Amino acid sequence: MLTQLTISNYTVITALEMEFGSGMTVITGETGAGKSIMLDALGLCLGDRADAKSIRHGCDKAEISASFDLSAIPSAVHWLKTRDLGDGEDCLLRRVITREGRSRAYINGSVCTLQDCADLGALLVDIHGQHAHQSLLRKPVQREMLDAYAGHRPLTRQVEECASEWLRKQRELALLAGSKDEHSGRMQLLAYQVEELDSLDLQAGELAELEREQKLLGNAEDILKDTEQALTLCEEQASGLHQALKLIDGDTHTTEAATDARALLDSAAIQLSEARGELQRHLDTVQVNPERLSTVQQRLEAIYDVARKHKVLPEKLQEMHQSLREELKGLAGGSERIEQLEAEMDGLVTQYATDAKRLGKQRRSAAKKLVKQTTKQLDSLAMSGCQFEIGFHPVKNDHPHPHGEEDIEFLISTNPGAPPRELGKVASGGELSRISLAIGVVTADTATVPSMVFDEVDVGIGGAVAEVVGKLLRALGERAQVLCVTHLPQVAAQGRHHLQVTKASDGKTTEAGLRSLSDDEKVEEIARMLGGVKITKQTLAHAKEMLGS
Repeated sequence: MLTQLTISNYTVITALEMEFGSGMTVITGETGAGKSIMLDALGLCLGDRADAKSIRHGCDKAEISASFDLSAIPSAVHWLKTRDLGDGEDCLLRRVITREGRSRAYINGSVCTLQDCADLGALLVDIHGQHAHQSLLRKPVQREMLDAYAGHRPLTRQVEECASEWLRKQRELALLAGSKDEHSGRMQLLAYQVEELDSLDLQAGELAELEREQKLLGNAEDILKDTEQALTLCEEQASGLHQALKLIDGDTHTTEAATDARALLDSAAIQLSEARGELQRHLDTVQVNPERLSTVQQRLEAIYDVARKHKVLPEKLQEMHQSLREELKGLAGGSERIEQLEAEMDGLVTQYATDAKRLGKQRRSAAKKLVKQTTKQLDSLAMSGCQFEIGFHPVKNDHPHPHGEEDIEFLISTNPGAPPRELGKVASGGELSRISLAIGVVTADTATVPSMVFDEVDVGIGGAVAEVVGKLLRALGERAQVLCVTHLPQVAAQGRHHLQVTKASDGKTTEAGLRSLSDDEKVEEIARMLGGVKITKQTLAHAKEMLGS
């Protein structure tokens, strides 16, 4: 989830740093105060195009940073790890815009493309209300959302693996049946790669053992020093224990407490003696050996160099080695391998047809339920005239497709009588936000994006509908991080956290700020949203009632 947003010299902000928590956070403020500036700044970290005009007047550059906790987003951790951009559970996206129009993007300190930021951002945040970041508009996301809702991900993986295996075998078959020069060239490359990996001769468990040994040898002097000091302290304590035992030994110390004390001291002396033995054994196993350390480091460097050359993680080298061996062996098999591949591909086509047909049937069944539940939610959001559908279009392929036999598309009609069309071509920003909210509530238990931002979700609504929107957002916040920019008190009152955007001017410059409200300040802000300029006792009482105070 998003944990912190830092903005410097952006539009009307000089410096702002805000932390975010789990659950539902609302962002409110006067009209024109700049509530959406925060979302625009976040969008820059997620790959939006930058404009030098957004730099604060009189400044040379603007800088925005967004920090994320990835502990609940394994897909993002994997994305970073495969690109060598980090392997921990924290992530920092940073964007710098200069007055000259140059822009740089960083992921965990490394320079990256805007597409990298956008690809990673799609795993981290959904911004509902701005089409640029609305993942719900993308067909692959719609398909994955339906499959997750249906609960048949094992079947989708089975279909995908079957199609991928067929395509892999097709490529191998094409290579075998292709020109002799191409066939020979591929075999030469494979032979070279296999020979290189044979020479490396990486053994099972060797990498982990080498890394452990390197750490031990590299810190040997400190380990020896600390262990010897610990041993000395133990010896000193042993002497003290023996003296204590002598002092309370004898006929004069006959109380039950003295007896218990002697037993405890005896036990402590025994344990301390055993600890001294273990420390000594530890001391005996650690040696300062620069030659061995150099040998280990050279071996590790050789392994890392080969892994970088083949663009795989070091721990994947053995798996890749075996895969290349099998491919080389297969190419050497000639016509026998071709016959084998053709038979295997026929079997995969049969298996794919069965699995893909079953997947399509399950998708259509789940689609009916999803449409029914989403329509019910849309009715509660004053969108009863909407017609929500999930379209299925046959995939035009003459071979197995990894995603099944049909393309899936979410369709909507916001006007009675109008045919349903793609979400992005029909719905306005506010409508799209509410449609996203409805689908998000229905699919929340299977959602994969942990942070959801709603902007304009309350445009064109009020009264009871606004209260429904607020309660739905709060319910969604129980299962995901929800940030909501709102101008309605019914929505704001449902927030677990409340941030207020302020704007001040001295006649020469304008400054926007963002602060977290206390419980009493929440009452005042809700009252302002209810009553406008003049806040009465009745307005404050109403605000407290809305907040449940």
